Amino acid sequence: MKLYYKKLTDIPREERFVSGHGLCPGCGAGTIMRHLTKVAGKNTIYVEATGCVEVSTTGFPYTSWLNPWIHVAFENAAAVASGVETAIKVLKRKGMIPRDKEIKVVAIGGDGGTVDIGLQALSGMLERGHDILYVLYDNEAYMNTGIQRSASTPYGAWTTTTPVGKVWKGEWRPKKDIVGIALAHRIPYVATANPYYVLDMDNKFKKALEIKGPKFIHVLSPCTPGWRIPDDKSMEVAKLAVQTGVWILYEVENGEFRVTVPVPRRKPVIEYLKIQGRFRHLLKYPEEIEKIQKMVDEEAERINKLVGRTVIGPVESK
Repeated sequence: MKLYYKKLTDIPREERFVSGHGLCPGCGAGTIMRHLTKVAGKNTIYVEATGCVEVSTTGFPYTSWLNPWIHVAFENAAAVASGVETAIKVLKRKGMIPRDKEIKVVAIGGDGGTVDIGLQALSGMLERGHDILYVLYDNEAYMNTGIQRSASTPYGAWTTTTPVGKVWKGEWRPKKDIVGIALAHRIPYVATANPYYVLDMDNKFKKALEIKGPKFIHVLSPCTPGWRIPDDKSMEVAKLAVQTGVWILYEVENGEFRVTVPVPRRKPVIEYLKIQGRFRHLLKYPEEIEKIQKMVDEEAERINKLVGRTVIGPVESK
């Protein structure tokens, strides 16, 4: 992996996502947005779906965004970003914007606005080959509207719509493979990221923004109220997600698969589960924890088989 930033002091110092927002203390999304905007810099237009970040960072008439920023409906961030990217091309062709002026377009959505409601628009954006970076901040439920489950909610998690009882013990379905769906579009760059591993995350943002065509980065975003964790534990939980293999950090560039943060000896998955209130009920059901451990082990084995291989070919950017 090409390293644009080798140490924390290499990361741009300029703040383009500023204080005053209403995100919860310890919210992973705040760290993600702060670093995304640092890396992307001044000449970037953001298109954001309805969600936690939107509602918490742009309380009229205030905003935490120092860049052009567009709020759109829950389901169409990718579609509107496609329109913005196309409009920039047309304006350059007409001479209304200098042809050599670089303007980046970034679409942002949570798991509800990406994996569920916005999947159709995302697929269209990827299929058409727009030069856009789509960033999914995944807090694994509809946190903004009351912690309802999404297709990105992990197996066994409590939400208000996957209660814990005699029959149901939280979510009974695994997460939708949104990265696999993105890869199926044969796009130039797909990656996973984690705000604890900030250099890895920022290098992926930087690389994606320099690649022409559609890019997709799936970032784990700890949610303190939804995951039932203390405000000062979100980054510890994010770190454990990687150390246990629940969240594997990798990238697929032009079809070539590589793990970017290897974990030679994974911790037991219970270390990740027991620190979160949304999984605490599973401590009474060791067979459920064993099932999750098996799922994690199988996914890690699948990933290890892909390392160094070409998994799928890219399309040409348009």
